Amino acid sequence: MGIAILSSKRSKDPNTCVGACIVDENNKVLSLGYNGMPIGCSDDIFPWERKGQTLETKYPYVCHAELNAILNYDGYGLKGSTLYVTLFPCNECSKAVIQKGIKKVIYLEDKYSDLDTTKASKLMFDAAGVEYVQYIPRGKDITINL
Repeated sequence: MGIAILSSKRSKDPNTCVGACIVDENNKVLSLGYNGMPIGCSDDIFPWERKGQTLETKYPYVCHAELNAILNYDGYGLKGSTLYVTLFPCNECSKAVIQKGIKKVIYLEDKYSDLDTTKASKLMFDAAGVEYVQYIPRGKDITINL
């Protein structure tokens, strides 16, 4: 989870920075992602607003951390892997998680648990046999001073 948290620091989203880390059955890091604009779409040009006309908000443009981690993976496959993510996946990312064969999701926060999109994620995970558990911090501090 520490690596997912560190990945989230790369996000330029002024409201919600999300990070993801995919590991294999030996906890070897396979891929990382954070929520951001697609390659070639400048973080400084595309909007980060949450409200307004659709094209003036971040929602039609931003790639979520989970999807970026999946798309960033260049290896053979993700079947049986585990996804660590700082925020419970939305329904669109959950579809990608299921399709790629990721079998476990460990999440830090579930602040949108009341939204239908999150409820849909959990229904799909349950149906597809994807285990999801909330990460419980152990009181360890991670400090990086550069």
